[in-house]
Amino acid sequence: MLKFSTPIALVFFAILVMSSCKQHQEARRPLSQASGSFMKKSIQRNKKLVATEEDKIKALIKSDPNIKYLASKKGYWYTYQTRNETDTLTPKKGDVAFFDYEIKDLKGAIIYSEIELRPQIYYVDKQNIMMGLRDGIKLMRKNEKVTFLFPSNMGYGYHGDDKKIGTNEPLICTVTLRDFKSEATYKKENEVPVKTVIPAAPSKQQVPVASTPKDTINQ
Repeated sequence: MLKFSTPIALVFFAILVMSSCKQHQEARRPLSQASGSFMKKSIQRNKKLVATEEDKIKALIKSDPNIKYLASKKGYWYTYQTRNETDTLTPKKGDVAFFDYEIKDLKGAIIYSEIELRPQIYYVDKQNIMMGLRDGIKLMRKNEKVTFLFPSNMGYGYHGDDKKIGTNEPLICTVTLRDFKSEATYKKENEVPVKTVIPAAPSKQQVPVASTPKDTINQ
């Protein structure tokens, strides 16, 4: 009986283990379903938020028909205050851009003045700045002044900047691109010249000349 009871016990134990695993797998299903439901709701909320912000921005644009705004492919709007029709070059990765800007809310209240934020030295596409500025500055030519209308997802998003910019706040940014140049040129211009000190040549030591003794006998 002992010889037969051991295999039966093993089979019974295996059935219990398989049954337990199946129960655990089934117990996880509601969690994944809940997670999927949460993601769908989150996406819907974000779409609604973006649509609401875009409506506010479009209302601002319509409030002054004399200002012509252009729509970018990235989901923001911009208008030129000063345009450079002569140059064709714009900042690109590998350049250093020098610019000034100010930030306002959609009602026109200044959040950060140009004086507070200057000077701005930006290594294009290599530094973490506002997403809208990161893209918008590459549209500008030297000495141009552009006003951008950024929805919050192109600005500081859900978190704001933890100072003056609040949660999900659309922004008006007016940017003046002063100059831009390659990183190599900028680095070369800012190198501190090393002065090479050349030691003076040692002076020749004068050898004292023995004086001729004066003949006092034959005088």
